[in-house]
Amino acid sequence: MITVLESIKLSTDYLTGKGIESPRMNAELLLADIIGCKRLELYLSFDKPLSEVELQKYREFIKRRGNFEPLQYILGKVEFYGLEFMVNTSVLIPRPETELLVECIIGHSNNEKDQCILDIGCGSGNITVALAANIEKTKIFATDINEKSIKIAKHNAERNNVSEKIEFICHDILKEDLDIFPVFDIIVSNPPYVSKESFPTLQKEITGFEPRIALTDENDGFTFYKVITKKALSKLKKTGKLFFEIGENQSENVICIMEENQFIDVHVIKDYQNLDRIVYGEIR
Repeated sequence: MITVLESIKLSTDYLTGKGIESPRMNAELLLADIIGCKRLELYLSFDKPLSEVELQKYREFIKRRGNFEPLQYILGKVEFYGLEFMVNTSVLIPRPETELLVECIIGHSNNEKDQCILDIGCGSGNITVALAANIEKTKIFATDINEKSIKIAKHNAERNNVSEKIEFICHDILKEDLDIFPVFDIIVSNPPYVSKESFPTLQKEITGFEPRIALTDENDGFTFYKVITKKALSKLKKTGKLFFEIGENQSENVICIMEENQFIDVHVIKDYQNLDRIVYGEIR
């Protein structure tokens, strides 16, 4: 029988040879999921032999990771803003940088009164659910063009006990207006912002597995910023705010788009790598 430690060592060597980043961490997280323990608890079980069922499943997981399938898709889950979300290839994997967007919105919300929020392109529902869980008096409308994404987002709202605060709607922001919605205190979007030209340069894990429609606008990367900013004008209350996550080197253009559309006090927030990541402004 092969032990936990032996399995980890062999898997680490395999993933290293495949060019996977952080191979030891990946090997440990996958095995911990199979055994049903936390990663650090593996260190207390190094001499424990794996059953044939565990070993077979582990080999399958390691092979998938060696083919550059993202760790989160293999596990079927990811943590975001202290909450657990189900993910699969129908939705983008939530990134740590997006937690800054959630944090920024929470900081600008007013818990003394009811808040009405619109999340455009909700994907897995990570932004929507995190806001619903952390803003007491809120009603959130969450839209996405993909019905499969909406289904996953609904599931994530249910598993985090915030379903009653959210209404999910399948909606194409590029082709449909926002007339069916009420007016909002806050509109937020983490839209597809990778340009068509830049898409092939992304990591294999991204281009090979994550939904392309959630990553690129098949143009210059600014399509959604332009459309959402214009459509937000008639759907934000006085002093309402529009929040965007942006890609690298996009802040200057997004600021211009917002200022040209009557937004004032436009601000930029940097991420953990000191890159411009959030842009937000207030309706004039």
